[in-house]
Amino acid sequence: MNGSLLDASALTGRRSRRAATRRRTGFCILASVAVFSLFGPAVIGIDPARQTLADTLLPPGAAHWLGTDVLGRSVLARLAHAARLSLGLALLAAVTAAIPGVLLGVVASWRRGRIERGLVMLADAVLSVPGLLLVLLFAALAPGRYWALYIGLSLSLWVEYFRVARAASRPVLAGDAVQASRLLGFGPGYVLRRHLLPALAPVLGTLLAFSAAQAVLALAALGFIGVGLQPPTPELGLMMIEFLPHYEEAPWLIAAPVALLMLLVFGMMLLVSEGEPA
Repeated sequence: MNGSLLDASALTGRRSRRAATRRRTGFCILASVAVFSLFGPAVIGIDPARQTLADTLLPPGAAHWLGTDVLGRSVLARLAHAARLSLGLALLAAVTAAIPGVLLGVVASWRRGRIERGLVMLADAVLSVPGLLLVLLFAALAPGRYWALYIGLSLSLWVEYFRVARAASRPVLAGDAVQASRLLGFGPGYVLRRHLLPALAPVLGTLLAFSAAQAVLALAALGFIGVGLQPPTPELGLMMIEFLPHYEEAPWLIAAPVALLMLLVFGMMLLVSEGEPA
C-alpha cells in the first residue's frame, strides 16, 4: 500500500516537472520570436520593401543572413516584420475576443433564464459559420485592410471564451465562497474579482494560447490564398506564396516563413499543460 502511494506520488511529481518543462520551453520559444519581431527590424536596419534586382535570389551570406528573394529584398528583414505583424495581430485579436467572451459567459451563467438562452443562441449562430470563413468574409469586404482581419478574427474567437467561461463559472457561482460573499453584501464586482477570475484564469490562459495559434494560422492561410494582406506587406502566408515558385533553386526562401510559423504555433501549444482541457 505504501509502495503504491509512493509510486503515485513519484508519477505525479514527474508529470508536474514535465509540464513545467513544457511550459518553460514554450515560453522561451515565444519570447525568442517576440524579441526577434520587436527588435529585429531595428537591428537589421533594412527596408523590407527595398528592391535590388542585382541581388536577386542571393543565398544566405554575411550581407543577407537568409538570402534575398526574386526582387532582391532581404528575407530576414521581411521575416522580422512578418513576425511582428502576425504575432501582434493574433494576440490583439485573441485578447479582444477574450474580454467580451468571458464577460458574456459569466453573465449567462449568473443571470440564467432568458438572458442565458439569448446569449447561447447568439453564440450558436456565430458558431454555425466556420471561423476561417467568417474572417474570409471580412477580408473580402476590405481586401488588404488590417482592421477587417482584426474584426473577423475577434468575432470568430469570442464564442469559445463564452462557452468556456459559462461552463467554468457555474460551479464557482454555486460554491460556498460566492454564497458567503453574497450574504455578506458584496456586489458582483467583488465576486468577479475575488472568486470568478482567479478560478477561470488557468483555463483562460490555455484558451488564449490556442486562440492566438488559431489566429496566426488563419492569417497565414488567408495570405497564402491571396485574400488577406496584399503585397508588398511582409506576411508569413504572402511570403510562402511568393517563394513557392522558387523552391527548387532557392529552398531556403520557403523554409524561412514555414519554420517561423511552426515555431510560433509550437511554442503556443507547449504553453498548454499535457491533458489540460482547452
